[in-house]
Amino acid sequence: MATLDLAPLTTFDAPGHRTAPSPAEVRGLRRDDVRLLVAHGDRLTHARFGDLADHLEPGDLVVVNASQTIAGEVDARLAGDGAPRGAVVVHVATDLRDGTWVVEVRTAPDAARAVLDAEAGQTLTLTGAGEQSVLTLLEPYPREHSSPISTGNRLWRAAYAGASELAELLARVGRPIAYGYLDRRYPIDDYRTIFGTTPGSAEMPSAARPFTPEVVTRLVSRGIAIAPIVLHTGVSSQEAGEAPQPEWFEVSASTARLVNVTRAGGGRVIAVGTTVTRALESAVQGAPGRAAVVASEGWTKHVVTRDAPPRVVDGLITGWHDPAASHLLLVEAVAGPRLTQLAYDAAVNEGYHWHEFGDSALLLPAPAEAIAA
Repeated sequence: MATLDLAPLTTFDAPGHRTAPSPAEVRGLRRDDVRLLVAHGDRLTHARFGDLADHLEPGDLVVVNASQTIAGEVDARLAGDGAPRGAVVVHVATDLRDGTWVVEVRTAPDAARAVLDAEAGQTLTLTGAGEQSVLTLLEPYPREHSSPISTGNRLWRAAYAGASELAELLARVGRPIAYGYLDRRYPIDDYRTIFGTTPGSAEMPSAARPFTPEVVTRLVSRGIAIAPIVLHTGVSSQEAGEAPQPEWFEVSASTARLVNVTRAGGGRVIAVGTTVTRALESAVQGAPGRAAVVASEGWTKHVVTRDAPPRVVDGLITGWHDPAASHLLLVEAVAGPRLTQLAYDAAVNEGYHWHEFGDSALLLPAPAEAIAA
């Protein structure tokens, strides 16, 4: 198995107090009023997300993720070998489409840490469902590129048994996957974007959260097209150095055609988030210089890195990622390490907010920057 270099070059202090504790609306802002740092070459501009159209050009194409966030977090009791383990939180990450699911077991009550000492054969009895609903841990879920600091098993393949389908049960009693840095629980609608039409993401494709109908109208009025893909996200709590898991993606023939026509006409393809970047780059065929997107669907294991840079994505709209995260490595692959470091230094110095309810960046590298190591 080939070894991937999964260590980002960008360095900065962990966000800490800069993590957004709540949705923008709770903080007295509109969704599109979060801050937007525009990094274009050596030029940095501090703007608001509602101004996005002013920083793109007619003929550009903005590609968004139409996956809708599910309520993938439920309470459970972990038991096995005749000795109950007790209360835990389960994150339902991925429907493997073979009757089993990828799940992560985390500590109760706020899912602050992964439970790493669970064992095959243990059961998770889901609480609050009003019916007997059980997930049985079958085996550790394979990680092609594990974290060098990993101990124990973080993800599991699990079989479900219950009176209701698991997706139906989650819709009824589940809640959005959340971590301890938020100030309280928020409803599922706060974790959904205006583009979400196809349920399946364990966590919100958050780069698109600041989009509003007004932002879309301004983009289209300026001659900037919008096209969807689908990529269902797994859990984003990767350990340092851990690559993203395989994820289900779909790129339609119409979106593939729009991407290819945009590039042929000299426009730029702007991916809204790491999910869109991964999906588009998983649908590329052809040698560099002749690369084209083709209609595709299936499980992608493709990891976008500096050594495997994007071939069709020219720019990126994204939130702010933690140090050493694989998402940050993808950002470097699109924007180049120099521009990424410049943007992160500015975001830290100017007090930008991190994580799913935080601020945004628009990274527009020059062609040479995108491939520079």
